[in-house]
Amino acid sequence: MSAAASSLEHHSPWRPGLAALAGAIAVLAGVAAALGVFARGDGSFVTVTSVRGEVYEMATTGVYANNALQVVAEGVGWDVFTLVVAVPALLLAAIGVWRGSSRAALIATGLLGYTLYLYLEYAMAWAFGPLFPLFVTLFAASVAGLIGFGVLLAAEGIGHRFAERFPRRSWAALSIGMSALLTVMWAGRIAVGLGANAAPQLHGETTMTVQALDLGLMVPLSFIIAIAALRRHPAGLVAAAAFGVTFVTMSGAIAAMMISSWIVTDVPAVEPIVIFSVACLLGIVVSVRMLRSLVPATARDRARIQSMEPSLRPYAG
Repeated sequence: MSAAASSLEHHSPWRPGLAALAGAIAVLAGVAAALGVFARGDGSFVTVTSVRGEVYEMATTGVYANNALQVVAEGVGWDVFTLVVAVPALLLAAIGVWRGSSRAALIATGLLGYTLYLYLEYAMAWAFGPLFPLFVTLFAASVAGLIGFGVLLAAEGIGHRFAERFPRRSWAALSIGMSALLTVMWAGRIAVGLGANAAPQLHGETTMTVQALDLGLMVPLSFIIAIAALRRHPAGLVAAAAFGVTFVTMSGAIAAMMISSWIVTDVPAVEPIVIFSVACLLGIVVSVRMLRSLVPATARDRARIQSMEPSLRPYAG
């Protein structure tokens, strides 16, 4: 990092606290993921019938007891990805934030988007169990972290530091394309569930939580961020660079989830594994280009941040 950039970040009073928060979230996510992988039980299950008339296999042991066996298999794959990829990445990003890296702040923001979605889904979809308080803590802390990093990135004027080579069109095409694919996939499943004579495939749940989160949260966000980035709005560029990291980790986690489910249930899942693996690889390429287009801070940037610094300090006079 250049001396100019280092000087800029040094004058951001929120950085140490946000770095500590990101590090704490990484540690807690590591604990949750490790328990999901190593305390998942011995694989015992019973066959039950849900209140909706759906017959399924329910796990009876481990921290994910009382969930459908297929859901547990998918969750363990997601936990492995979180433990091996997301947690180390967030720890490294937290160190980078503390040292004053703007790119690290963007990466940390994107990874907090990942932990927010993951543990919001876990808290809402998994059967109530011993990890519920940890799930709620993690998604609440992720919300706080996202707000804090949003303030930091806005105050440091990151949106004005992206070069013309920022891949706006590539990101928009990838983001909108995957959003459209998700919309078609989930709309089809919802239509089948609503029109089925037999019980819809809910795996013991009472509603489609994942579909609700994707269609009600991820798809609208993807479209809004893509359009804002296309128009070169500073906030849109920042959001795209951060959300690209969320996109990569979510795609990779879903591919890992489907591989885990295939291993446990012996039900092939080639198509979704290929789709989300390709999406992950393309996301990596575009995200690297977005992050590399961020240029060092100028003297004018430093002067502006220094003039704004008192307003960023809590309780500043």
